[in-house]
Amino acid sequence: MTESTDARRRSGFDLGQGPGRLLVWLYGVFTVAAASRSVVQMILDFGRAPLAYVLSAAAAVVYAFITYSLVRGGESARRAALVCCAAELAGVLVVGTWTLLEPSAFPDATVWSDYGMGYLFIPVILPVTAMVWLRGANRSREATSA
Repeated sequence: MTESTDARRRSGFDLGQGPGRLLVWLYGVFTVAAASRSVVQMILDFGRAPLAYVLSAAAAVVYAFITYSLVRGGESARRAALVCCAAELAGVLVVGTWTLLEPSAFPDATVWSDYGMGYLFIPVILPVTAMVWLRGANRSREATSA
């Protein structure tokens, strides 16, 4: 057994089961979607909506970090993912509100525009779901160590 597997078992935070797999898959898909979208938009027409395209690229980086943290497992990765999910939710709420209040600032949509409406509101639901699961993983870890 490897050290990282031992560490995950001791910490009570292993993604081998449960909703963790689904979260990894969803965050992985969103990483690819946001990165692909932003790269294509920046290459083809960066001058049209640079703010929107850079925000989509930032979303891709956030999604990639959360995906990596979830796959890595362990207590420090769980905490990092939790903080990053909170930052992601804050970004979705700020950008979502900004796109509603000042649509002229966004001639093209971002992943987080209108609270992720173009992605079936998954960008606003996903971090909340992940934070609930990550907090539950912490509670189960505390219960097993007590």
